[in-house]
Amino acid sequence: MKGFLSGLLRLRRGPWELLASCLIGLGVFMLMQPFVLWAFTWSFLVTLTGTVMFIITSHFPE
Repeated sequence: MKGFLSGLLRLRRGPWELLASCLIGLGVFMLMQPFVLWAFTWSFLVTLTGTVMFIITSHFPE
């Protein structure tokens, strides 16, 4: 966990891509669940944020 947090602070590719992938997965989960309307409403924005974040962080150094 300490290595993950230090990677985030030093703008390394691995931890940021993992975080972006988790956001994408969360957004897809929010889109597919039928119970909570606010989660469905915000699912596109969460997925879009994760996708843009993944594109940006793919240019970070390893």
